[in-house]
Amino acid sequence: MTGRALGLPDAASENALLVGIIEAISAGPELELLAARVAPLIVAATATDECFVHVLDDTEQSLTLTGATPPFDQEVGRVRLRLGEGVTGWAASRREPVVIVEGKANDPRYRYFPELRGEEYTSMVSVPMASSPGGLVGVLNVHTRQRREFTEADVRLLTSIGSLIAGAVHQARLHRRLAARERAHERFAEQAVAAQEAERRRLAADIHDGITQRLCSLRFHLDAAAEALTEEPAFATEQLVLSRRLTHLAIDDARAAINGLRPPVLDDLGLADSLASLARAVAGVDVLVEVDRCALPEHVEIALYRIAQEAFQNVVKHAGASNVRLSLRRSGPEVSLEVSDDGRGFELLADDPPAATVGPDGGGYGLGSMAERAELIGGRLDVRSVPGRGTTVLARAAVQPQ
Repeated sequence: MTGRALGLPDAASENALLVGIIEAISAGPELELLAARVAPLIVAATATDECFVHVLDDTEQSLTLTGATPPFDQEVGRVRLRLGEGVTGWAASRREPVVIVEGKANDPRYRYFPELRGEEYTSMVSVPMASSPGGLVGVLNVHTRQRREFTEADVRLLTSIGSLIAGAVHQARLHRRLAARERAHERFAEQAVAAQEAERRRLAADIHDGITQRLCSLRFHLDAAAEALTEEPAFATEQLVLSRRLTHLAIDDARAAINGLRPPVLDDLGLADSLASLARAVAGVDVLVEVDRCALPEHVEIALYRIAQEAFQNVVKHAGASNVRLSLRRSGPEVSLEVSDDGRGFELLADDPPAATVGPDGGGYGLGSMAERAELIGGRLDVRSVPGRGTTVLARAAVQPQ
């Protein structure tokens, strides 16, 4: 590989490039840092004007600008394109290099990004970055202001550089996924502890304000009845009637507290029939129920039941719907619960967390608690709503085979 057209006239230049890339790789596992360090090295080695490093995201459906030479390093993380979109997306989807000597605006594959000022650059080369263990990891672009005839040797050298970097990018992507997973586990642990403490406080308050108060009143009336039993039988009878009423109320409170911990209906009917029973209890709307009978872990059943319960409460309180559809589906390792209505809907901003959404009366829709329940079982909650076109709440979670 001579590489004279790309500024590598001798072995010393190539060695200098390799040393620079090794130093960039050794600087740390952060993907953005790696891309930022290699971009100027590539520009210097290839005698080009700008270098963009686009990295495949974790969905493997789109590319994100992860590194660039100044001043375009300010656009890192902001430029995204789907596979097949633009010259970069085309090179990624076809796994083929692209050379454009001039007239790129007339190329049907080209997409203009104002922030990258493509009109200031005439020639470009776009090569996919791939490695044997990781496959495609991104695309490497170089641009020149002046017209330039890139040769096959130029493309081979850029491809070789891309392959060399690809292994490090693959490792950096794995590190990023691992770090994100660790952060998710930390959030999960924090949410689990917070949920447990909130549940303890709620149960303590229910017992103190409900069962305890009623039992104290019961004791008072029983004491009064005992004192009046011989001298004022009618008063004693009245106190016993009140005591029996308080006994029933205390029993109801105890059942409500127990139901707050785990709905007994799940033990009696299972999740599928419990959801159907929940749907039948919704007044004023027609509910279509489509549920699979599937064996799920106990904590998943409870979370999905509570999410459905909250979703139905939203329908009754806020939606003004005529029709509701409830579905429970198990597909391989994933279970999904969906509640959709044809009600009034609401404005849901894409960047807003569910907890930030409030109802038209100023009250919360409870989406935050539903999202937390979904996250506590390792899943996620998606909410779609359009004013005048209804709302759909979808909870999905991965479950282990029973």
